[in-house]
Amino acid sequence: MDASFSDNLTGFILAVVSSAFIGSSFIIKKKGLQRAAASGPPASSGGYGYLLEPLWWIGMVTMIVGEIANFVAYIFAPAVLVTPLGALSIIVSAVLAHFLLKEKLRKMGIYGCVLCIVGSTLIVLHAPSEHSLSSVEEIWELATQPAFLLYTASAIAVVLVLVLYCEPRYGQTNIMVYIGICSIIGSLTVMSIKAIGIAIKLTLEGSSQVAHFQTWVFAMVAITCIITQLNYLNKALDTFNTAVVSPIYYALFTSFTILASAIMFKDWSGQSASSIVSVLCGFITVLSGTMVLHSTREPDPPLITEIVFLFKIHESNYDDLPK
Repeated sequence: MDASFSDNLTGFILAVVSSAFIGSSFIIKKKGLQRAAASGPPASSGGYGYLLEPLWWIGMVTMIVGEIANFVAYIFAPAVLVTPLGALSIIVSAVLAHFLLKEKLRKMGIYGCVLCIVGSTLIVLHAPSEHSLSSVEEIWELATQPAFLLYTASAIAVVLVLVLYCEPRYGQTNIMVYIGICSIIGSLTVMSIKAIGIAIKLTLEGSSQVAHFQTWVFAMVAITCIITQLNYLNKALDTFNTAVVSPIYYALFTSFTILASAIMFKDWSGQSASSIVSVLCGFITVLSGTMVLHSTREPDPPLITEIVFLFKIHESNYDDLPK
């Protein structure tokens, strides 16, 4: 079996396993939250009883296992293959929610699942092979090539504009501000994590990369980007409807990651035009399936804290009326 095909297959299997674990973890944690809410104040009203619920912790461990599998998948396969497969976790979550949480999966939701599977199959069949790298210095050379430096500089410039100018003015009203920040930063996160993963793989194979300063630079970049990305993703989820945030974030994050990977690792170098078009069509199909799936989701019920807050506003307005 060709080594590059074997690596792609390993990365594919790990990405699918990762999606299965992450998708399952959402349902397990929600079941844990429901059990905790039955015996005390729910998390939505500030309760922390779920921390004593074993099922919630099982969900957390399941998610951590999924994230580790996703990390290792980037070591073996290109980002253009691994990143879009994250949509499979939505299918796992939707199917399990149908059976375990009694959240009905409508006919359009089933169509969305089929689209995700078809698109993922297209991507897997036409994904480019990973270029062989023998040291972290080679990754550093790829990261410091003019094309990727231009992408990085442009990404940082756009993020600074979004953070310093757009966020104070439009952050609470325009969903693209927060999602734009975490998606652009997310593409740099994946590139640095992939570099660290390759360094770890080479170290385990006997060629230690620990002493190279480039390894630690990639590590610091990864930590900084992850913190920033999660911060603004949480802001987006806290401000806007999850059913709207998820598909837009998936689309932008995946698009920027594929672009960054194509520039840095030259994923499509030597690929035929038909293979490139097939991968892009597969991504568009997965994106369409993701949006269809989220469009069929039932809106979450209002949080108890929101109801109390609105009640207090109305009560205050009533008290201000002339007697």
